[in-house]
Amino acid sequence: MKRSVHKQAQLLKVASASVLALAITGCASNGSGDASIDSASSDASASVSQMEAQARARANELDARERNLAQREARLASSASAASSSAGGAEPLLPPNAQPGECYARVWVEPVYSTETSQVLVHDSSEKIKLIPAKYQMVEKKVMVSPPSTQLTPVPAVYGTETETVLVSPEQTSWLTSLSGSGIPASDKLLAAAQASGINLDGAQPGQCFHEHYMPPEYKTVSEQVVASEASNRIETIPAKYEWVEERVLVSEASYTIEEVPAAFETQSETVIDKPAHTVWKKGTGPIQRIDEATGEIMCLVEVPATYKTITKRILKSPASTRRVEIPAKYETVKVRKLVNDAQQRSIDIPAQYKTVTRKELARDASFVWHDTRDNTMTKESRTGSQICLSKTPAKYSKVTRKVVKQPASVKEVAIPAKYETVKVRQMVEPAREERIEIPAKYKSVTSQKLVKDGHMQWRSILCETNMTANRITSIQRALDKAGYDPGPIDGIIGKQTIQAVNAFQRANSLPVDKYLNIQTLRKLGVSAK
Repeated sequence: MKRSVHKQAQLLKVASASVLALAITGCASNGSGDASIDSASSDASASVSQMEAQARARANELDARERNLAQREARLASSASAASSSAGGAEPLLPPNAQPGECYARVWVEPVYSTETSQVLVHDSSEKIKLIPAKYQMVEKKVMVSPPSTQLTPVPAVYGTETETVLVSPEQTSWLTSLSGSGIPASDKLLAAAQASGINLDGAQPGQCFHEHYMPPEYKTVSEQVVASEASNRIETIPAKYEWVEERVLVSEASYTIEEVPAAFETQSETVIDKPAHTVWKKGTGPIQRIDEATGEIMCLVEVPATYKTITKRILKSPASTRRVEIPAKYETVKVRKLVNDAQQRSIDIPAQYKTVTRKELARDASFVWHDTRDNTMTKESRTGSQICLSKTPAKYSKVTRKVVKQPASVKEVAIPAKYETVKVRQMVEPAREERIEIPAKYKSVTSQKLVKDGHMQWRSILCETNMTANRITSIQRALDKAGYDPGPIDGIIGKQTIQAVNAFQRANSLPVDKYLNIQTLRKLGVSAK
């Protein structure tokens, strides 16, 4: 309990000293030091009373933390020997290599990040298809509506009339019984008898007669067939047979068109790290108390989770393509005269025509005993009553008129050409085609931060009430003014304008920028820290 009262008194003393130090140097040594060091010194008295009230309120909380303080004091004893070692990556509790009269503030050094820019695909490469349609032209096309054929025309036979002299009876010399018209031929027997009797029949002259014992000859009538009209033929024609049929005629050839099938895309979202997970030291909200040479700040290592951002991109699912659409051929129905049976011919034979000619033919010779009529050696009584006379009978002819074939019947074949009709047909000149245009992939620059160095707590040598004097502040103000930074009035008092000039100098020279006036800045300004 005595220790608690002692602690309360000590806390009040620390609070009063802190406010006084704030007014003089701007050096903060406890949690209330988070108030701006830019407060004017004219507010110091009001701040003292306020801080004392806060200190008394906080003293009531010390009893609850008594056990924690005891444990902390035990740790402080062991940390003095291990000041150079790190506990879990944090700075030692006490400043290393501290010298008497030096003041240190435990400050948070922000983590260092590097900005990285990467190219992220937002649109896959694809193709754009340009369709060039097929080209057509109307052409005239001859279509056969009637096939070629032949027509057979019968050509009748050409007949002529020929007159022919037909020998009816040949020229002959004959032995007749008389030279008169009533004379009859003498028989061979008689002639032979006469010849046998010494009559030179061969030497007889026409008109010479010989008496004979006459036995009249016998004749028979002979009928002979004579051609009156030669055999021929008659040709009959059977005309070709046709029928009208409907026939499909091509008027438009089969073709095709090309249709575009556009590329298909899908949207994908990808989550990328915007800022990786890291840890930062943040001030605690508990009571603040000076422990030995420590500043009295309670720092908490806080894990800051990684932050992400979503990138949406279009991914090519299926590339652009084309498909072929067939266009069937077009036909029209046309009536066509079609040959069923070819023309034919038939030959009919016409037999030859004959007529009968009758002639006489010696059937039996008469028997004669002949002597020359001028030969009177034979009496009339010895005569048989017949005589023979060598009679000359001219040849007899009969004119026969007959119909003969001068030119046989035939068939005249007349070629009938095919019939055509001109039809307009849509004909493809150039087929449909496609042109592919490459569309390059699109990328987006995505900027992300990569942790290079973790943030950490650091003991930093500063000016405080121990080593701060008005002369040193004046030297700092003059050095700032000489370096081109306006510190305000050079009066040996740390004011708002002086701190602004210090911070500007720190930024320009890549020095740590914080609410403290650190020793590094003094050395850069050429001001002694001792």
